[in-house]
Amino acid sequence: QVQLVESGGGLVQAGESLRLSCAASGRIGSINIMGWYRQAPGKQRESVAVITNGGTTNYADSVKGRFTISRDNAKNTVYLQMNSLKPEDTAVYYCKLRRGPSEYWGQGTQVTVSS
Repeated sequence: QVQLVESGGGLVQAGESLRLSCAASGRIGSINIMGWYRQAPGKQRESVAVITNGGTTNYADSVKGRFTISRDNAKNTVYLQMNSLKPEDTAVYYCKLRRGPSEYWGQGTQVTVSS
């Protein structure tokens, strides 16, 4: 079993920054993919950024150049540095870990960006 605990959300103005954290515990395994997803009210959940255990990353086009995903394997923690935030970034952000065929989700953290 895997547990994910997220933190770092909040309310900011456009152009400001936030850093989200997701701490994983349990039977994580050495080979896994962690990622950040977001869901705005009335919209489908979408992938924001993912990172492998080896550090390979992928980003949604909408956040490239503004967001950076990273991980600290020793701490089993993944981060999402969000710069130049826009109102359209407003959503609940969820952390996900995939190990083999299994997926685990965090509880979500609210990010609100005002104009």
